[in-house]
Amino acid sequence: MGVGDFFDSYLKSDSLFKEKQALASSYIPDQILFREEQLQEIANILAPALRHEKPSNLFVYGKTGSGKTLSVKHILATMETIAQKNSISLRSIYVNCKLKKVADTEYRLIAQLIKELGQEIPPTGLPTDEVYNIFYRLLDTKKQIFLLVLDEVDQLTLKIGDEILYNLTRINVELKQAQICLIGISNNLVFTEHLDPRVKSSLSEEELIFPPYNALQIQDILRQRATTAFYDNTLQPGVLEKCAAYAAREHGDVRRAIDLLRVAGEIAERNGQKKVEIAHLDEAEKKMETDKILNVSLNQPKQFQAVLYSILLLATQRRNLFTGEIYEVYKGVCKQSKSNVLTQRRISDILAELDMLGIINAKIISKGRYGRTREITVTLEDLLVAKLRELLEKSLRVE
Repeated sequence: MGVGDFFDSYLKSDSLFKEKQALASSYIPDQILFREEQLQEIANILAPALRHEKPSNLFVYGKTGSGKTLSVKHILATMETIAQKNSISLRSIYVNCKLKKVADTEYRLIAQLIKELGQEIPPTGLPTDEVYNIFYRLLDTKKQIFLLVLDEVDQLTLKIGDEILYNLTRINVELKQAQICLIGISNNLVFTEHLDPRVKSSLSEEELIFPPYNALQIQDILRQRATTAFYDNTLQPGVLEKCAAYAAREHGDVRRAIDLLRVAGEIAERNGQKKVEIAHLDEAEKKMETDKILNVSLNQPKQFQAVLYSILLLATQRRNLFTGEIYEVYKGVCKQSKSNVLTQRRISDILAELDMLGIINAKIISKGRYGRTREITVTLEDLLVAKLRELLEKSLRVE
C-alpha cells in the first residue's frame, strides 16, 4: 500500500476519538473533581485582585499530576471572565519554567514576560537593567493587577539561582500604578527550605499543598475525560480501572493516567481496532516508560549523562557493578568528552538520583572495616539499554 492509499483509508476509517483534546494536558474541564477545597482556597487568596488590591503571593505544592496547574488555570480563567464583564483591569501571565529558551536565564525569562505583554526584544544583547525597565514600563501603563504564574518554579532557581525570585518580589516597589502578584507552582515540597531567607519571606506569603489522588479518584477523573474524549462503547471493561491502578502506583499522578489512556487509544486506532483493550494499555505503558527514561536521561547535565553512559558500558560485560569501577570508567569518558571530572562523592549523589529515577538499582553493602560501597544493577531492558547508549554517545560525542 502506498502512502497516499494509506492516508485515503485512514480518512475513511472511523476514529475512536470523539474529542481527543479532552485528553490533552492543556485541557481544562468545566468541573475539576476532588479539588473543591483547594479551588476555594486559591479563590479566597486571589479574590482581592477583583477589587484592584494586590493579593498575597501564593505558593502551590504537590506531586506531579495532583491538579495544581489545572486548578490555578481554572481560577485565573474564571477571574478574567468576571473581570472583563465588570471592566476590571486584571491580567494573568503563565510561564512554564521547565521549557528551554524560556526560563533558563534571567534575561530570557524577563524577555518572555515582555513578549506576553505584547512587545518583542532581541533574544540577547541588551543590559539586564534595560530589560527590566522595558518590563516595568509595560506593566505600569495603567492601574491594574497582574497575576504572574511561574509553573515548576523550582526549575527556575535550579537554572538561575534564587536572586531572580527576589527581583520579581521587589517589582512592586518600582511600580506606580500596577501591582504584580506571584503564584509559584512546584512539585518539590521542600523547595522553599533551600531559598535565601529574604527571598522566602517576601515570596511565600500563602502556601497551599495538594495531596495526591487515590486510585478511585483517578478512575472517576478518567471516566469524566473518557466520556468526552471517546465514542460510546469504545473502551473495553477494565481499561479505566487498570489505567487508574498504573497511575496510583506513580504516587497518584492523574496526568500520567490521562496520557496513558490517550496513547492506548492511539495504539488501538493505529492497529485498526474498534475498541481500546487492556493489551493496548500495557503496550502504552511500556512505550511511555521507554520515552520517559530516554527524555529524562537526555535532558540531564553532561556529567549525569557521563555517569550513566559509564554504567551502561560496564553493564554489557556483567550484571553487578560497584561505585569504584564505575568511577574509573567515568574518568575515561570525561577525558573523551573533554569534561571536568567530578569527585567520587558527587558521583555517589548522581548514582542516588539514577536510583530514584528507576534507571538503576543501587544497594548499599558493607565491606566491614573497609567501609561501604554501592552495588549497582541496571533495571532497563536490553533493547532500551542499547538505544540509550547510542543516544548518550551522540550527546557526549564519544565513541
